[in-house]
Amino acid sequence: MSIIPHCLRHPRAPLASLIGLVLIVPLGIRLALGWSASLGYLSDLGIASLLIVLLYRRPWWLVLPVLLAWSLLNVAAVELVSAVGRLPDVADLQYLTDPQFMENSTAGSLAQPWVAAALLGALAVWLASRWAGRAQPSPRLPRHAWLAPLSLLLGHGGLQYLHPSEADQWRLFNLPHQWLVAGVGHGQTRLEEWLAGDDADTPPPLAGLARLDLDGRKLLDAPGRARNVLIVALEGIPGAYVGVNRAALNGSYHENLMPRLSAWAERGMNTPDYVLHSHQTIRGLYAMLCGDYDKLDNGTPKGIEMLTQNQRNRACLPAQLRSRGFATHYLQGAGLRFMAKDRIMPHIGFDATRGREWFRKPARLDFPWGMDDRSFFEGALDYVGQLRRGKQPWMLTLLTVGTHQPYSAPAAYLRRHASPKQAAVAYLDDALGDFLAALERSGVMKDTLVIVTSDESHGIDGVRLASAWGFSLVLAPEQAQLPRIKSGVYGHVDLSASVLDYFGFPAPKVLSGRSLFRDYDHGREIMSYTNGKLRHHDGRGTLTECDVQQRCRYYASEGFIAERATFLGQYGGRHARQMAARASALDQSLLHSSLNRLYQFGSPAVIRLKAQVRDDWTDNLIGAQYLELPKGSMTRVRLTVRSVGREQKAYILLKAKEFEQDVPLDIPARMLVTHDKPLQMDFSFYNPESRKAFSFHLLGYGRGAIEVSDFSVITAPAEPPQATEPLEPQAVTAAKSS
Repeated sequence: MSIIPHCLRHPRAPLASLIGLVLIVPLGIRLALGWSASLGYLSDLGIASLLIVLLYRRPWWLVLPVLLAWSLLNVAAVELVSAVGRLPDVADLQYLTDPQFMENSTAGSLAQPWVAAALLGALAVWLASRWAGRAQPSPRLPRHAWLAPLSLLLGHGGLQYLHPSEADQWRLFNLPHQWLVAGVGHGQTRLEEWLAGDDADTPPPLAGLARLDLDGRKLLDAPGRARNVLIVALEGIPGAYVGVNRAALNGSYHENLMPRLSAWAERGMNTPDYVLHSHQTIRGLYAMLCGDYDKLDNGTPKGIEMLTQNQRNRACLPAQLRSRGFATHYLQGAGLRFMAKDRIMPHIGFDATRGREWFRKPARLDFPWGMDDRSFFEGALDYVGQLRRGKQPWMLTLLTVGTHQPYSAPAAYLRRHASPKQAAVAYLDDALGDFLAALERSGVMKDTLVIVTSDESHGIDGVRLASAWGFSLVLAPEQAQLPRIKSGVYGHVDLSASVLDYFGFPAPKVLSGRSLFRDYDHGREIMSYTNGKLRHHDGRGTLTECDVQQRCRYYASEGFIAERATFLGQYGGRHARQMAARASALDQSLLHSSLNRLYQFGSPAVIRLKAQVRDDWTDNLIGAQYLELPKGSMTRVRLTVRSVGREQKAYILLKAKEFEQDVPLDIPARMLVTHDKPLQMDFSFYNPESRKAFSFHLLGYGRGAIEVSDFSVITAPAEPPQATEPLEPQAVTAAKSS
């Protein structure tokens, strides 16, 4: 007897099972996840009907890869929304299908495993129905079936144009539909540019964005009484987690994941309309500590660019305070070499830069990125105690890592909360609350300016602009003279100027921003780039939001962060290009060209090796991540690695990634290094197109320790090589693999 049910032998079974896979299951997933919106259901119907028209009655061997890819992208989209609160954009296609990326981001497990199970089950039913009906023809679709997807998708677009929705993208679009719309928008932009000809657009004004504005009225009658500065940056925490901010902006999000931080906020000065300018920790730290916008795209972080010169770094907050007698210290729970913080932090003025290796006590949890938050703050409390025993005033910057994917929390917290992300946030809240309470008991807050903020935002499902919503909690000795709610729009770009203004120190003119310790009678311009959206507030009640295809919408909004805004219109063309040009001009505040640049990521530091490599990111030995390699350039990499111990063997691996996905390099997979036979490598590759988010990962394992004395990345203009693959090295000299 056949194991295939009789119903699957019906002539219409292949069509019914295909409808079940591409329509019924996605609709059920949308409903179960709470992504309900009429436009979202309409999008699902449009894409499902398109897939049915394109795939029905086609050979199974042609259809199966398409459906597998479609299912995988649906799973990846759900996982990304669950993890960081955003739907993938077109550029993410390169790495969302990478199993290694998905494994690293989810710690080997899925946040919504039932989604994958449902899609896999429906796919199996479709395959069984095709097999069962292989000997009989399936009925044809109606002659004009193609009108269904065309009508549905055009209807969706018309509704979006006439009545734009403020809901999150994943509520409004099926993922393939979003990419289809993005492709059409890109084509429209290219056509507009072609029709406009070669006329150069007028350079956009930047004075409102890049100027230092200390013209407001001071909140304090005299320089602050604090002797020290403590800046606490919490990994990925959005402003909506602070109760004072939610109430001030009349937000609809009411989940109280951080009650202890919210209680402390009742005692300090809060800035509800506080803007995060970008994603990524290194970019947030640069904006905070150097008073400048980092790249408003995926270009090389400015902190890394700053390593190539010795002018702008002197204006950064640590360097400014050090020049006035402060002992400046940086402490984070993760290793320092990732994103080159081991080199950037000393370069911008920190006397001491400490990472995971500084902590002597074992962590309470095994977390791939480093110290769990309670262990970190216990160590930070000891660090503060050491600083207080010194005679100098001090500045200490702290960075947590426990609320970074894949999130870290004890079992008790995991049992009490719906997701590991929420559990990690609650664990951070308790650890931070105990830390601040201990500071108060020991008298630190009597002579220390404490600022609690976040490096970036991991977003919140359903909360408008949550990816750009940060917070600033100021706890100062003069708290009675400061308001509990600081009105106005501020952001990370203002932090350096604010601290210098608090102490009455003159701020370098190259800094940007306003002071949190002043009131202003007029608005200000401010920009942000998160989740693929470039946003600009003009300070006069208009917020503009542009996508990567330079299609812009503008809204009436008194501030930047708001629960809702009134849609006024949309545009593309020259006006949209001006918005992109404004961001591009800010991107070039440090370097006017990304060509002819030499980045040196090597150092004489001794690096102890692990017995094995577990993760390409957390085990990385150098900080050459998220680089931009311009079109038409040649990139040269020089590498020298030595084994410190004479009798020790080390094995080295070098990988490259673009948008998190592995890029093959024509070098040995594994290279042996000893004291007598160091690894020396020199190779180049051509960049026929611009590469962004390009990362090198140097990994090592074995016994003993190594020294990476040279890891140079040099990019210069070049003629295209003849008959050469884009990433095929032009010349390689390396130790042989073992």
